[in-house]
Amino acid sequence: MTPTKIPPLRYFAALATAILLFASIAQAGPPLICHAFQVGKARSLPWISESWNLSGSENYDTKNLAKDTLEILTPATPVLVRMETLRRATLYARKDPVAAKELLSRLHARAAAAESAGHPDALAWFDAGYLVETYKQWLGQNLPHMTDGMRMDANPAAGVDGYALVKKALALRGDDAQMEFAAALITLSGPRDEHAQYAQKAIAGAKTDALLAQNLATHFMGPKGEIVSEMLAKN
Repeated sequence: MTPTKIPPLRYFAALATAILLFASIAQAGPPLICHAFQVGKARSLPWISESWNLSGSENYDTKNLAKDTLEILTPATPVLVRMETLRRATLYARKDPVAAKELLSRLHARAAAAESAGHPDALAWFDAGYLVETYKQWLGQNLPHMTDGMRMDANPAAGVDGYALVKKALALRGDDAQMEFAAALITLSGPRDEHAQYAQKAIAGAKTDALLAQNLATHFMGPKGEIVSEMLAKN
């Protein structure tokens, strides 16, 4: 099997410079929703379309969303796979407010239970916090193109600080470049200093993480779009 080729160091230097300019990509769409993360052959929620604004598998029963998502988010599941799974879960959940609330409730309950038992789980807190942030980008903005004309219920993540939960996960997790990448995306619009730190750590870690390097070099919103570094540098 041929190993995945990691982009040269000059690519990372250019990307680091662009990110440290603190560019905003709001005009390109919410980054946690519009950007599909590359996960290779890893298991995630079923998905047919490669376009962020479509509904995935038309035959998927959203009543199973919470159960299926939690089955995927095991301790062995890499952070990038968690990010893509939660992105897909959010897009499915927009069609089913009951499923949306159930998924958020169960993820938070799982993290809280581990904490109460004296075994705080970094990945569980990450999942809960990251889902909150994807929900906020899903319902927290005036983005009619993301609703396809559907009536949207109140955001179940309203008033919850998902970023604080992700920061807690980072403190518990320690060195995890993929989680730093997630935090860098969450903080694209601030806090600026924290965003820069996350971006630097993610870029440094990508030098030895082929999947993370691939995601840093992917095209934003499909093969015809700019790669992430180009889009950041343009701003």
